[in-house]
Amino acid sequence: MSLLGKKALVTGGSRGIGSAIARRLAADGAAVAITYSGNKAAADETVAAIERAGGTAFAVQADASQPEPQRAGVEQAAAALGGIDILVHNAGVAEFSTIADDTDESYDRQFGVNVKGLHVGTRAALPHLRDGGRIILIGSISGEMAFPATAIYSATKAAVAALARGWAKDLASRNILVNTVQPGPIDTDMNPADGEFAKQMIGSIPLGRYGRVEEIAGAVSFLAGPDATYITGTTLNIDGGASA
Repeated sequence: MSLLGKKALVTGGSRGIGSAIARRLAADGAAVAITYSGNKAAADETVAAIERAGGTAFAVQADASQPEPQRAGVEQAAAALGGIDILVHNAGVAEFSTIADDTDESYDRQFGVNVKGLHVGTRAALPHLRDGGRIILIGSISGEMAFPATAIYSATKAAVAALARGWAKDLASRNILVNTVQPGPIDTDMNPADGEFAKQMIGSIPLGRYGRVEEIAGAVSFLAGPDATYITGTTLNIDGGASA
């Protein structure tokens, strides 16, 4: 219960990595609010799972691609929690195509959610974020590694890490720690460990397997907890050695 009494907001927390993060923070004692874009059933199940385990959770609909709904969602979550100690930005989208097939719409959509949505959400949360709080951004090893047909997505995740480094300095006077977690290949419904892409990737992972969502959640919990008080402005790759 290292996070007992803390209030955590996880954007994009209805499923996959976001849901695992919300459940782990709650298991470690935090009251948790999650935002979701459209999958209410998945959001409700995450909340129900936390409550069944004895935790406290809320779900708030907020479209991270639109500034006003994003701001409103953060405000609603902060009100439900009674303030924020831990802000985890997990909401994101990924679309894959080569430069020959890229479109303006895909570019705007990915940067709109992955970068602008994160920027808008963080600014909205700051008045509610207590001094000594934590901001943890979920990036990707794609932000520093090249994969075919991922240039735009990779550029958004490189921007995420850059924002964290800058914000770590901007918020140091408030002792707010800002870090980026960069998952590698993780077994989710969008990128299953038994999928076709996984068959191509597995040979490049020194540990020889996909990661589990719980392994990302554990790292986030560590960065949110009392043993990470001198870590800020850094990126933590969790990828089985793929980026080594």
